[in-house]
Amino acid sequence: MRNPRLPFAAIVVFFIASAVVCPFIGQTTISLSEIWSGDGMSGPVFWQLRVPRVIAALLAGAALSLSGVAFQALFRNPLAAPFTLGVSSGAGLGAALYVRLGLAFSFIGIGGVALAAFAGAAGAMLLVYGLSRARGNMASNTLLLAGVAISFTCSSLILFVQYTADLYDSFRMLRWMMGGLGVVGYADLRTLAPFALGGGAAILLLRRELDLLMTGEELAQARGLDLARTQTLIFFAVSFMVGGVVAVCGPIGFIGLIAPHTARLLVGHSHRWLAPASMLFGAGFLALSDAVARTVFAPAEIPVGVLTAMLGGPFFLLLLVTRGPGWTRAR
Repeated sequence: MRNPRLPFAAIVVFFIASAVVCPFIGQTTISLSEIWSGDGMSGPVFWQLRVPRVIAALLAGAALSLSGVAFQALFRNPLAAPFTLGVSSGAGLGAALYVRLGLAFSFIGIGGVALAAFAGAAGAMLLVYGLSRARGNMASNTLLLAGVAISFTCSSLILFVQYTADLYDSFRMLRWMMGGLGVVGYADLRTLAPFALGGGAAILLLRRELDLLMTGEELAQARGLDLARTQTLIFFAVSFMVGGVVAVCGPIGFIGLIAPHTARLLVGHSHRWLAPASMLFGAGFLALSDAVARTVFAPAEIPVGVLTAMLGGPFFLLLLVTRGPGWTRAR
């Protein structure tokens, strides 16, 4: 078995480099001397626009990556993603209804769209949980089927709401569904941080349980795992974490697939290494992707969710070619 310490150290270096360098990258490059001199607008742009945006990218990338790791272990399926259980579609429906109904409100500094999106995500999550409990168990197959059903239902309702909206509102809905990191100041970080940090800490504390889940439900129970309790903890930790991210940033796809698979190739399958490696790699990767998205076509800006989706397809084609058809089977 290879030693994961060296590739893990490389991931840590990548994370630190992304966190340090990305705030200086934009339509115009800002130097340290411009920041500390206090001349012009470089200082306010750096501290009030770029730094909070990069912090948001780090938090969202870490949360989505850990969510992917947890769901891939829970369902024993390498294609499971943070949005598998319909959280993203529920959030999208909440945001679409907010726009379509012409609502305008905020609460303790949190925008109405974010509140509506989180309410939609929480509603989808509770509906999936309720459907699973109604079946009398929290089996992974039951959760997965309920999540897929809720996701398709919410997606169809979003299309209906868009169809009934005027052109301007329809564009606002479409733009939000692309995902982005248009964070201005630190208010949005106060919304995002509790979900990302709290849910992330819960998943990191469940690393041993994730290893047991990968062996199969029956074998995990034979080894002393409280299966129902563990499944419920993972379900709620991931759902609230993803709900918070989607409420602030919109649905940013493929991070929860790209980061875990890349980390797995580097450090192996043990969640002792895989979970923190995925978290750090996903955080750095999303920050770097956002830096590219806001500079490659400057002065225009690509929503980072569009860029990650463009990268996700070729990434999985590469995995399919290099690892063969058997890689999609559960371990």
